[in-house]
Amino acid sequence: MGNFQRILAAVLTAAMSFLPLSARGDKEFTVLQWNIWQEGTVVPGGYEAIADEIARLKPDFVTFSEVRNYDGTRFCDRIVRSLADRGETYWSFYSYDSGLLSRHPITDSLAVFPENGDNGSIYKMTAEVDGQKVAVYTAHLDYLDCAYYNVRGYDGSTWKKIPKPETVLEVLQVNDASQRDDAVRAFLAETEKDIAEGTVVILGGDFNEPSHLDWTRDTKDLYDHNGMIIPWTVTLMLDNAGFVDCYRTLYPDVLEYPGFTFPSDNPLMPESKLTWAPEADERDRIDYVFYHPHPSVVLKEAVIFGPDGSIVKSRRVKETSRDRFLLPLGVWPTDHKGLLVTFGLKR
Repeated sequence: MGNFQRILAAVLTAAMSFLPLSARGDKEFTVLQWNIWQEGTVVPGGYEAIADEIARLKPDFVTFSEVRNYDGTRFCDRIVRSLADRGETYWSFYSYDSGLLSRHPITDSLAVFPENGDNGSIYKMTAEVDGQKVAVYTAHLDYLDCAYYNVRGYDGSTWKKIPKPETVLEVLQVNDASQRDDAVRAFLAETEKDIAEGTVVILGGDFNEPSHLDWTRDTKDLYDHNGMIIPWTVTLMLDNAGFVDCYRTLYPDVLEYPGFTFPSDNPLMPESKLTWAPEADERDRIDYVFYHPHPSVVLKEAVIFGPDGSIVKSRRVKETSRDRFLLPLGVWPTDHKGLLVTFGLKR
């Protein structure tokens, strides 16, 4: 190749980098993490709203949390049929506590951390997107022993009022009772072979635990953190293993973009049904999408999916942050906000 050709190639490469993925011929795919609050059955019209919103957004993958199969059939199978009625084709894997949907045929699936009472679950499915193997994991981690409630003066298992802990060590000792760390260790062990094989690895879930990136010096006196700077273990383990927190990576300013996903306001429900700690500000980001860096993957965008309001001390508040919200069109079926993440897949 001569000098002119090299210069021309360099100019074209630089120019292409400024073009949107679609203009470069690259593929975009989306992941929706959504805690659906017992399949939306708590909210009138909730199940139909779940199907309607997925049909509207058409995410490539959906990682569900809080699936219960109340009508005797598997929720994910039922939602696939409902989406087919709406003209959308999806495949599903598993349907208890957590669940997975894919717009791409599933080539493999596995229960990584099988559901065990209230102690959480992690499931995995594998599909191909534009020829690239993608492993998508869903998690709904242990919702008992939630030590971030103890910080607010509420017991994390029964949600009754208690004295607030005085030290971070005391909080972490309470947190150790949870099986969330065990579930994440099982996830990390399973992903080792995915990463070694060049598979794209994505994890979506309701972790039932805040992020260590959110309880910082800047926020220690906000949101009833009561002066605590806490290295919450689940996100710290993922961080140490090289996984990327999509939302916090795109929006590192925790004050301008807190990204709260719970407790979400819901106009169809009374405030008392939307909070575990009636006299506390329990706003936290506990729903996440993580991915492992891959040469073919570009993190493009993340938006909070749901109402732009929260419940604070049993009152409805409108968030004044700079978080971007993708508002629902109709009924909101849950007490969480979801997260919709867009990835680019280079060709």
